[in-house]
Amino acid sequence: MEKFTFFNPTKLIFGKDQVQQLPNQIPEGTKKVLLVYGGGSIKKNGVYDQVMEQLNEAGVEVHELSGVEPNPKLTTVHEGVKICKEEGIHFLLAVGGGSVIDCTKTIATGAKYDGDAWDLVTKKATPKDALPFGTVLTLAATGSEMNAGSVITNWETNEKYGWGAPPFTNPEFSILDPQNTVSVPKDQTIYGIVDMMTHMFEQYFHTPTQSPVQDEMIEGVLRTVIDTAPKLLDDLESYEHRETILYAGTIALNGMLQMGYRGDWASHNIEHAVSAVYDIPHAGGLAILFPNWMKHNLSVDEKRFAQLAANVFGVETEGKSDRQVAEEGIEALRSFWTSIGAPETLEHYEIGDEKFDVIVDRAMKRGPFGNFNKLEADDVEKILEMSK
Repeated sequence: MEKFTFFNPTKLIFGKDQVQQLPNQIPEGTKKVLLVYGGGSIKKNGVYDQVMEQLNEAGVEVHELSGVEPNPKLTTVHEGVKICKEEGIHFLLAVGGGSVIDCTKTIATGAKYDGDAWDLVTKKATPKDALPFGTVLTLAATGSEMNAGSVITNWETNEKYGWGAPPFTNPEFSILDPQNTVSVPKDQTIYGIVDMMTHMFEQYFHTPTQSPVQDEMIEGVLRTVIDTAPKLLDDLESYEHRETILYAGTIALNGMLQMGYRGDWASHNIEHAVSAVYDIPHAGGLAILFPNWMKHNLSVDEKRFAQLAANVFGVETEGKSDRQVAEEGIEALRSFWTSIGAPETLEHYEIGDEKFDVIVDRAMKRGPFGNFNKLEADDVEKILEMSK
């Protein structure tokens, strides 16, 4: 392992009816709250009313920013920053999934920055302050509820970047009630499962060799998700299965699984470039790209891929080379994702190779990337070709 310091300042409040704790979590002295949410599903499933009841009990003045996109856009961030500055907002509350939370993180820092919030996303400037914010999570997927990461799309330039500035972009608290995820439709549930799995895969592929504790944790959570996912998709209203998947999504990316090393994250960078050009669902793109990233990088460390295949997918190893075991593991992953309804090729989204040059250009904006294996432009193009 490498040297590390671990600190996560987010208070996790997990369980049934925990939204009732909201008034006690809002910082003392807060008078104005900006409520940030997406396309309106929280009004259909009753979460909006629950949250408003608690905010009214807290005695705060509520302003609203609705319509946050699945791939949150810079224009929406600008709108939120404007509200915060003009109305003198003291606290932000993100109610929704990872996209809403990501948008809120950038609004929180942008509200305390004199320039364009895009400067923060592109790391031209570093946040020195931020408005405090909390979350009420309604979708198991990104883990954004308990980390500092955020992903924002500039649709005008077709750029999409992940960024973060702890502790400014860490939520003060996150309330996770599995009941609030029961109404999530099947396709979004599938995307959430793929997303959290790729977060763990990204962390699993790293260069330090001494990580047995982390390996066991990642492998264990992955096995649990693989076991639970089909059961949940057969019974979308199961509280028990929603609870398991919700917690898994948070653990997958709250920093606990990545102590002592840096994960790869190349597949995420490629997907960001794809969805910056075509605006497809993030996890849908990952489901297509990640197995092909695995095939492309198999020779880097065949033993590592074989370990994943054996310990997570139960691939038999006797009489086989590491490469054979690894290849079976990659096919097992593809088969599992296909079995739950995730897409296999870019053709699923009617994407051909017409703009591969643009995607490669966007992916390479910050130079070669990937911590398990550095990818150059030709590597990205090969992975895209494999994904058609």
